[in-house]
Amino acid sequence: MGIGNYIKEIGRGKDGARALSREQAADLLGQILDAQVTDLEVGAFCLAMRIKGETAEEMAGFLDALHARMTTLANDASQVTVVIPCYNGARKLPALAPLLALLLVQAGVQVCVHGTPTESGRTTSFDVFSALGYTPLQDVNAASAGLNLCPTEALSPALKKLLDVRRVVSLRNPAHSLVKLMNPCKGRALIVSSYTHPEYAASMAQTFQLTQANAFLIRGTEGEPVADARRTPQMDFFHNGIMQTVQAAQTGALQSLPDLPDPSAEATAAYIQQVLQRQRVVPAPIALQVQHILQALKSL
Repeated sequence: MGIGNYIKEIGRGKDGARALSREQAADLLGQILDAQVTDLEVGAFCLAMRIKGETAEEMAGFLDALHARMTTLANDASQVTVVIPCYNGARKLPALAPLLALLLVQAGVQVCVHGTPTESGRTTSFDVFSALGYTPLQDVNAASAGLNLCPTEALSPALKKLLDVRRVVSLRNPAHSLVKLMNPCKGRALIVSSYTHPEYAASMAQTFQLTQANAFLIRGTEGEPVADARRTPQMDFFHNGIMQTVQAAQTGALQSLPDLPDPSAEATAAYIQQVLQRQRVVPAPIALQVQHILQALKSL
């Protein structure tokens, strides 16, 4: 055992590195998740992949390894669960992924939000949920109808450990992409995901296509999978891996800006409560995102 042979292939630099097959990638990450490798090997893997970049085949293999090992949410198999990964948090804008989740719950949708803080100095969606009075699950087998908040460590402590490598080396690794692609549910799911840079839009789309996923993809708001309240992003829907653009990006100068709260958890929570109670209007881009998700669910 050991992943030295894989590191030798992926660690030859940007131009000399070779991509792994799906099976090789699954074996590599499986050994990491099973704690069969040293911390030095994990660090080498993270840095090598950061320089090389992940292929869709590699990401599919990493997902295979993760899905075979993670504890999955015991969701209602008769419904499609909307999965919202929240890992980036907000710094300049309010974290409104909780608003997206709760609007979907109001519409009768089963929702799973999973995440863990990956950066310091940001207000996370879980901070906002806490300010709203919601408590994360400690046991994903205790899932209920409606909204379920799942800390990453409850799904996979090993994945949480891999995410935390960033706190040591200050660079992202494949785990930060995995959490935006994975399905943490036992039953059917629609993954609502996001990207931060155009190159990730292409690689994530290729992975969703290869794995024949049901997913909804947008450019994130500070990395969170909720439409920017100021300007509507492009929205793509993947049905069994087949992509369809369901919303074009808004272009041109903005005519007005929505009245948004400051990014603190308390102010964001108060704003969300006002929107849910119809004391404020849902920002148009988020309302569009909700409509497109509800329409996508009808086809699954």
